Amino acid sequence: MGDLAFLTTALEAIKGRDLYRRLRSIQGAQTPRVRLEGREVVLLCSNNYLGLADHPALQEAAILALERYGCGAGASRSVSGTTELHKELEERIARFKGCEAALLMSTGYMANIGLLTTLVGEGDLIVSDELNHASIVDGCRLARAEVGVYRHRAMDSLEALLKRSSHRRRLIVTDGVFSTEGAIAPLPEIRKLADQYGALVMVDDAHATGVLGPKGQGTAEHFGMTGRIEIQMGTLGKALGGFGAYVAGTQDLIDYLINCCRTFMYTTALPPAVAAMALAALEIQEKEPQRRTRLWENTAYFRKGLRKLGFDTGKSETPICTVLIGDNALTMEADRRLMARGVFAQGIRPPSVPPQGARLRATLMATHTGEDLAYALDCFQKVGEELALISGEQ
Repeated sequence: MGDLAFLTTALEAIKGRDLYRRLRSIQGAQTPRVRLEGREVVLLCSNNYLGLADHPALQEAAILALERYGCGAGASRSVSGTTELHKELEERIARFKGCEAALLMSTGYMANIGLLTTLVGEGDLIVSDELNHASIVDGCRLARAEVGVYRHRAMDSLEALLKRSSHRRRLIVTDGVFSTEGAIAPLPEIRKLADQYGALVMVDDAHATGVLGPKGQGTAEHFGMTGRIEIQMGTLGKALGGFGAYVAGTQDLIDYLINCCRTFMYTTALPPAVAAMALAALEIQEKEPQRRTRLWENTAYFRKGLRKLGFDTGKSETPICTVLIGDNALTMEADRRLMARGVFAQGIRPPSVPPQGARLRATLMATHTGEDLAYALDCFQKVGEELALISGEQ
């Protein structure tokens, strides 16, 4: 057998840079308070924004689908894996996003890689925000197109890349909401430059679906730009409480992906029960806008509290509330001390963020109570003062 001793050396090097990760086991559903390794903690790092992950309607929909369709889809969508639930969900997502058609994908990661490797190639240019999600970064690497990276949300940097381009096709790709920062992409300005230089726009709405816009339709709706973005991707596993992803756009886009996108063609379809859950979640988020209202109320309260205490929350403007620290070891010490007090707010380190960009990432849910958030802020204050992250003179 081969020698795997190099893994031990590599792991020691990871630990030496304070980048070692271990998995923490939660007992039960993604509720505001969970049992983590035997103790109750306030959960402040789940993307379950609308609190749907344990909703009875989603559970009932899944059970009924399991009874009718069984557990797995059995094959890829292009073979025998497409059920009536898959088609119904795609039609529902298309209406939700204001697009002609939609296509289900297994994960957001696979959706982004599939889109970027299918839609552009040799002779084309992808222009990507420097803080885009890892799935976009990897999709850019795998695509055979040239890749230009513009400074985060910097339109002069984006324009400079477009202005120099003589490529056959240009594709601008951006997160709608940046997952470790909580900032929103400047979509109107991106659209303006795209029109000026003949580029397509692709938006990853993973953290915007169900969160941004009066109806939760995402970044385009947030800016009053429904119908003006060529390619939209989003997930079913964050605000919608389940699993999977989608692409929405024109009928031609979806037909082309069905025929040419390898991450769609060569993957077993989502289990029908997962599609049923997503249908139930879309109905709830439409009929219960008060969930979104509550989410934003919790967000405003918590971020205001962090800033009042003296924490640097960076450019956060969504339910992703960051506390910038910088040092990896200090960030993880804050993580541990918060956990010891009963608050789970995950420390985020490179490569998920730039070097010296380590931070605590707190995400809010509509189902957090005022008591949950007040307690969490109190713990943040105590830990912040202990580690000299804040002055203690607020």
